[in-house]
Amino acid sequence: MHLSNKLKCLGLLAFSLAIGQTQAQDRRAPSYPLITHNPNFSIWSNTDQLNASTTTHWTGSDHSLLGMINVDGNIYRFLGKEEVKYQPVLGTSDETPYTVKYTETAPQGDWTSAAYAAGDWKAAPMPLGDNPSTVKTLWKTDNIWVRRAFAVADVASINELFLKIDHDDNIELYLNGKKIYTKTGWTSTLQYYAISKDDLKAGDNIIAIHLANTAGGRFLDFGLADKLKEKGNKVQIADQKNVDVTATQTICNFTCGQVDLKLTFTSPLLIRDLNLSSRPVSYITYSVAANDGKTHQVKVFLGASSDIAVFRPSQQVSAKKYATAALSVLKVGTVEQAILGKGADDMRIDWGYFYVAAPKAGGAVQFITPGSNAVDAFRNGVVASTASTGRSLSLNTVIPFGAVGKTAVERFVELGYDEIYSIQYFKNNLRPWWNSSGKATMDGQLTSAYNEYKKVMLQCAAFNKEVYTAALKSGGKEYAHLCVLAYRQSIAAHTLVKSPKGEILWLSKENNSGGFINTVDVTYPSAPLYLLYNPKLLQGMLNGIFYFSESGKYPHPWAAHDLGTYPLANGQTYGEPMPVEESGNMIILTAAIAKAQGNAQFAKLHWKTLSTWVDYLVREGLDPKTQLCTDDFAGHLARNANLSVKAIVGIACYAQMAQTLGYVDTAKKYRAIAESMVPKWIKMADAGDHYALTFDNKDTWSQKYNLVWDKVLNLKLFPQRVYDTETKYYLTKQNKFGIPLDSRKAYTKNDWILWTATFAPTRAAFEALVKPVYRHAIETESRVPLNDFYDSNTGIRDNFKARSVVGGFYMKLLLDQLNGK
Repeated sequence: MHLSNKLKCLGLLAFSLAIGQTQAQDRRAPSYPLITHNPNFSIWSNTDQLNASTTTHWTGSDHSLLGMINVDGNIYRFLGKEEVKYQPVLGTSDETPYTVKYTETAPQGDWTSAAYAAGDWKAAPMPLGDNPSTVKTLWKTDNIWVRRAFAVADVASINELFLKIDHDDNIELYLNGKKIYTKTGWTSTLQYYAISKDDLKAGDNIIAIHLANTAGGRFLDFGLADKLKEKGNKVQIADQKNVDVTATQTICNFTCGQVDLKLTFTSPLLIRDLNLSSRPVSYITYSVAANDGKTHQVKVFLGASSDIAVFRPSQQVSAKKYATAALSVLKVGTVEQAILGKGADDMRIDWGYFYVAAPKAGGAVQFITPGSNAVDAFRNGVVASTASTGRSLSLNTVIPFGAVGKTAVERFVELGYDEIYSIQYFKNNLRPWWNSSGKATMDGQLTSAYNEYKKVMLQCAAFNKEVYTAALKSGGKEYAHLCVLAYRQSIAAHTLVKSPKGEILWLSKENNSGGFINTVDVTYPSAPLYLLYNPKLLQGMLNGIFYFSESGKYPHPWAAHDLGTYPLANGQTYGEPMPVEESGNMIILTAAIAKAQGNAQFAKLHWKTLSTWVDYLVREGLDPKTQLCTDDFAGHLARNANLSVKAIVGIACYAQMAQTLGYVDTAKKYRAIAESMVPKWIKMADAGDHYALTFDNKDTWSQKYNLVWDKVLNLKLFPQRVYDTETKYYLTKQNKFGIPLDSRKAYTKNDWILWTATFAPTRAAFEALVKPVYRHAIETESRVPLNDFYDSNTGIRDNFKARSVVGGFYMKLLLDQLNGK
């Protein structure tokens, strides 16, 4: 769990509550999953009212889905926000070629004024940055100063003036010598910021910028735009009555004048069925009924942005319309198609193709327009395609419902994404699981999704009920709600492929914390969800790490941290090892697979490697030297008591697997080693009414979440008084949104809190520890896909969002299942 884009995320700490959203107690999620398949195809709504904001990719970039309904000629918007129309005043690079003057040496004098002589500054075509594939001028230093001179003929004719800018990182921007924009952090796309046109003058003007790089990439593109006045009747806002989130679906109910609309987003991630869950197709279902006893003419509109298929909206796309036997289809992708051309954290896919498909039997009409024209096209009944190439196009679908009365009428559309190739694995480009053979087609996937619609809906409804009922029994309503929120998020942070050897690879992206692929200490907290519903997927999370060691590509006596930067799994890219952490993780998780499957055959395949790692833990694990653990944002630490627990548990897990495999002498040897370490640990960590963070400082404390495996795997290592003492102490340290991670700071990790709660000795203590985590989910100001690292007092995220680690919420459910409760 990492802070590799560390300083950048500071600019995203606080999010204001949107105007018109429901109160915190009515909230169901900090962000609502709509389309959730993998790190590339992942669309969310960050407001409680689905029509209060533009839908986004998990990174925060706009991935717009726009939903409107026409009821007897009255149009209501129920999903997303319509694109505002702007007219360039000063074009950005996607609108017009332009050049600037720049220097990488701090200028002297009043460099922001129009009168400044910049004769020694260099001329540069824009945009500029450090990625040769996306810029025209390379910039690789820490600071750059930029000037752009321009003329405006008529300021009075401008309606509303906006700065249009995409920058990476920190910026100060001046218009005619006046600072009008400053930001610590970065933007992922071109953004619009309202500015006063009083600062603009007829005739000559100057924009001057200082841009500072602090971490990660570099980029700059900027201009000015005029927000045009809206013409015609305004689109009305549908009244959202409620929203609910289940394991596989998000469901909203709206009143749209005389008609009620039930809107259901379904991503059928039923992970016991890998063929179904890997099919990259989600459904949007519309159920419409009159609410006044009369009959009304109804049609529904979906506009899906081509930005879903680009890294930056400035990229050129090509779109087309076609039909299969059963479906009308729209398809779009970048012209460039740089397959697996980049790996990064803050990234959107810009290869492969995005699809919108509608059943022909329902009379759907599809067409393509520029994004800014989509609303007018629906409002005015224009359905002819007006664009097939360009930028930020809208893939539009109109579904006629005809005359609708009190009996609900249902229609659906499909959204899909074909990545062509998903992962590069040690220089081998791997196709997505559904097309491992290379012979399947996306049209085939869309058709199968169409044919199986009713069946899939029934399966999802049954699974939703199964997950909620089991979690409710295991931990109560608040726990069950957290499990539901975690389900799709965790799965959608992975990609399923098949290795060249035919093995399952279930590869995580370490979202918003470095972008690493197959990080072991992200697999570790994620594991409970997969152990419960398909342990083969956890094997798929370990296979690549085993291969890395066993192939000789990672020649160390401990487990690797990661396999690269998503989607490029060519070897570790994190800066340093976490030897005790990752070796302990791999051994514990292999033992958990053996427990869940009732045999240790997977462990047997890798016994030599596991033996190397366990011997490392025996040598170094009891009293660890200075090193990082999974909570590396807290820095290096020596004599870490919780890390020591991991080593002890890992050694005992190895012994348990050896016993299962019939290696009796080996089992006895390592069980004795683990048992001998426990009293030593208790003595070193004992701080009276709790156990310390580090063995050498009894004035510290920490959550000992690694202890949970002793209970889950029934290892019977640590005496019950350890759990009783720790739990009693934790309950005295509760803040509004949870127990801090340890005594150093107020920040916490909600996945670790739920692990800690799992070994609480009573149900009451468990629920008391869980309640603040639930409160965080429904009250936090950080409106992003559930974040796991935040301030336990304020609830505002320190970092991280949309990560797979929330699969760890299922630990209590896993304990109960494995122990027959």
